[in-house]
Amino acid sequence: MQTPITGTAAGVPFTALPPADNAPAPLILTWHMLDAPRSDAAFAAALPMHDLPAWRVHLAMPMCGARMVDGSTDAIVELFTKDPVMSFLHPFVEQATEEFPAALAAIRTQLPVDDGPIGILGGSLGGAVALNILATTDTPVFAAAVVNAAIRMRSVVDLFPGEYPYDAESEKAVDDLDFIAKAPAIATRAPLLIISGESDDPQMHTDAMNLDAAVGERAELLTIPGLAHALADEPGIEPAPQLPLTREVDIALTTWFRRHLANGS
Repeated sequence: MQTPITGTAAGVPFTALPPADNAPAPLILTWHMLDAPRSDAAFAAALPMHDLPAWRVHLAMPMCGARMVDGSTDAIVELFTKDPVMSFLHPFVEQATEEFPAALAAIRTQLPVDDGPIGILGGSLGGAVALNILATTDTPVFAAAVVNAAIRMRSVVDLFPGEYPYDAESEKAVDDLDFIAKAPAIATRAPLLIISGESDDPQMHTDAMNLDAAVGERAELLTIPGLAHALADEPGIEPAPQLPLTREVDIALTTWFRRHLANGS
């Protein structure tokens, strides 16, 4: 089992897991959930993908991990209480997407990763980041995967209590993060594994099925029986033992990325 390496890449904290031989190897970047596991270190422990001959670098989402305010998630709670779309969901995905190119460049100077196409993985809101990078950037990607992803931001907004008071600005914000609508662009970029927990919110699971259909032959949908939304126990900030159903996700991700590393696709 590899010892995690921690650092910062262009201002973004990360937890990196090297391949078994610590040698130069392809790179897989991940973005964690805002549910448990809600930090880069906790996500690395939940989904380490230990058997991959690749560097797995888990990036911290905004205001998470080493970027938490006063060491807690209270500041995030305050943001989504104020306005879940304009203060939380949209700016977090946009910030993580905007940070990505500089963070990638910095990682390539700090770690012995090759300069070829990368793999990308995101969970929940981090899944929206991974899909946004597929839809809006031209960074070469050999394979992508999302787990219980925020595929349509309207579905995520519906999980918050009360009826959200949409206006023109917030309508545009959620439409910008509708990845079923952006499926044609995603389909041109890389093979995509969509993992969905059977016990996740029903609309989230429906969105996963619809994204699979919209992307078409380059997508693969895997439903995990019994898996709810979270992939770790609360509080989900520090690394914790891997849960049995999360291990199934980890095995599926390892198999997926290994297949596409071998194919060179």
